[in-house]
Amino acid sequence: MKVRECMCTQISCVSPETNLNNVAKIMKEKHVGCIPVCNNNSEIVGLITDRDLVLRGIACNKDTNTTPASEIMTTKIYSVTPEETVDNATKTMCECQVRRIPVIENNTMIGILTLADIANHNEINEEHVGKTVEGICKCGNHARNNE
Repeated sequence: MKVRECMCTQISCVSPETNLNNVAKIMKEKHVGCIPVCNNNSEIVGLITDRDLVLRGIACNKDTNTTPASEIMTTKIYSVTPEETVDNATKTMCECQVRRIPVIENNTMIGILTLADIANHNEINEEHVGKTVEGICKCGNHARNNE
């Protein structure tokens, strides 16, 4: 199965200048835990998760009304293409220890593949989902950071 068949295409992006308060409001409105940060050319330049908001924003006493997304976003982005297999994508997710991975085509984000997308897809068996969760949760050499 290809990533294109499983990914979510309903994505909301913010600009690097969007303040953290507005990022959080979009997460709440869209019921998502991750927001891509895109430049004027719709190219992804970062990601902000709900965890980033808490650990890099609130816990560091950032003013959520004035701190821009660019200040706390993760800039090391792992991605897949829509034509890659879901097996390949979940392998990348495990290696990089991420629960969400942007889907990029022609330098533009066209979707996002999440652990929930994989778990909820009828054609993906429970064993594959379980192995993916286990792989993502393993402690390893690929610690997520803000590079």
